[in-house]
Amino acid sequence: MREATGTASTDVFVAIASPVRRALLDALVDGAAPVRDLPANFSISRPAISQHLLVLKTAELVTEERVGREHRYRLNPAPLRKVRAWTAHYGPFWQDRLAALRDVLDGEP
Repeated sequence: MREATGTASTDVFVAIASPVRRALLDALVDGAAPVRDLPANFSISRPAISQHLLVLKTAELVTEERVGREHRYRLNPAPLRKVRAWTAHYGPFWQDRLAALRDVLDGEP
């Protein structure tokens, strides 16, 4: 699967697989930011930031708004519900494992 195209959407799991894209989402949690401000938080070029934003936009995790010559990006958390639902499926697994670890640490069989 190609990560970003004009016609097909990117899977949310593909989009969040990159630590840079997850950090971009984190940078947008507090509100919209112009694309020119985002590279300050990263050690990659502005064109690389733009490519990552395109993947996030294609996955509908961010929206882009043009204000004059400025491009502002805003987080759209709705697609992350898919991730939350998938990870929730594993909640009982981790609860059981953590309970077993607690028993071992407490010295119980």
